Amino acid sequence: MNEKLTSDNFEINDYILNTEESDYKNLITRLKEISATITLLEKKYLDKV
Repeated sequence: MNEKLTSDNFEINDYILNTEESDYKNLITRLKEISATITLLEKKYLDKV
């Protein structure tokens, strides 16, 4: 019985870690997209000044 609980705990922990890693990767990707957008906007509007 304890082996089953331990196994379940590892699976839950692995799921949480995978989800957190996925969230982190999504955040990094989104931040890179935002940075690229800001750079384009700076070029577009600073050239007009």
